[in-house]
Amino acid sequence: MRSRSKTRERGFTLIEMLVAMALGLVVLSAAVQLYSQGVSATWSVSQRAEMQQDFRAAADMLTRDLSLAGSGLGDNVQIALPAGTGTLPVYGCGQTSCYLNGTGAAYPTQSSKPYLYGLMPGWKFGPTLNGAQGPTDTVTVVYTDTSFLLNCYSAKVTAATTVRFTVPTTLPATCVLPPTLTAPQAVNDSVAGLTPGDLVLFSVTNGVGAGATYSPVIAEVTGVGALSGTSPNQYYDVTFAAGDALQMNQTAAASGALVNVPNWTGSATRILVITYYLDNTINPPRLMRQVSGHNPMPVAENVVFLQFSYDLYNAASGTIVTNQADGGASQSLTPNQITKINILHMAMASTMKGAKGGYQSIDLQTSVSARDLTFRNDYPQQ
Repeated sequence: MRSRSKTRERGFTLIEMLVAMALGLVVLSAAVQLYSQGVSATWSVSQRAEMQQDFRAAADMLTRDLSLAGSGLGDNVQIALPAGTGTLPVYGCGQTSCYLNGTGAAYPTQSSKPYLYGLMPGWKFGPTLNGAQGPTDTVTVVYTDTSFLLNCYSAKVTAATTVRFTVPTTLPATCVLPPTLTAPQAVNDSVAGLTPGDLVLFSVTNGVGAGATYSPVIAEVTGVGALSGTSPNQYYDVTFAAGDALQMNQTAAASGALVNVPNWTGSATRILVITYYLDNTINPPRLMRQVSGHNPMPVAENVVFLQFSYDLYNAASGTIVTNQADGGASQSLTPNQITKINILHMAMASTMKGAKGGYQSIDLQTSVSARDLTFRNDYPQQ
């Protein structure tokens, strides 16, 4: 018979097991830390990418509107607004509220008369988000709306608060239909047509030939009627009643209002008065875009600072005035002399900390040429 071996197989000792467990915990801890850092880095990158995408979209919209300032309004844009009642027209208001620090902004004046320009600076018109930085700025641009072919209709001021738009049997030379349209959109079209809060620029005349008198008038839509009459004498009656949100329809105005051009005829176009401002009534603050007399729409969240300056051309002295925060008002210059808009700061900051504990931020600094606004279309060489 074989004898059985009495040698026993030995396992780990307690000390060896403790050492192995300690080493395992070190390796596992390192792996967890690496994984956590990777997740944090991925989150930071994705957060920054999302913030950059939002910021780029907001910057593109702002710079596009700035570049269109004055477009379609002719050279040397300055249109007299209703005056003589002691009540000034305003911008920055919708049908129920005003949004520039809870109020509306009055248009710039010359000799106590308000004027609409293709661009209107709003130096310190916005709220203060950071005490050290001070109040934020707003900026307002004006250009014609080319998506709605209101200029295809003939317009007649039939009363102090009513304009009749006649359906054309023959399109005027100024009416150019895109390939997708065979006729201009209806004045009361629910998508493209006029709605309360729209601003309309009328180019009307009284008389004919050399003795005719011309006047531009701006009014705010308060109501749009249905199509009336029978072909070829069909029309829409649009109401521009007093008491409108933007205070354009002043029936006691001495000049600049519909009441001052009774029975005058001509054409009309919808204009867009677009104001960019910061809204700090909610958290986080937002960059807002408000059009004419309509409610504002958010453009981007987490925008924490907005500041502009302006370059102007002084035709009287033939000199260029640069970096004017107030749009040249302190130099007795008017907004239609602006040649360039400088975005000094449009800052966006994340509300969540990054991987290293700090907050991410982006700041836009650029300039936009006012190609449709420049005084006398003059671009002097520097």
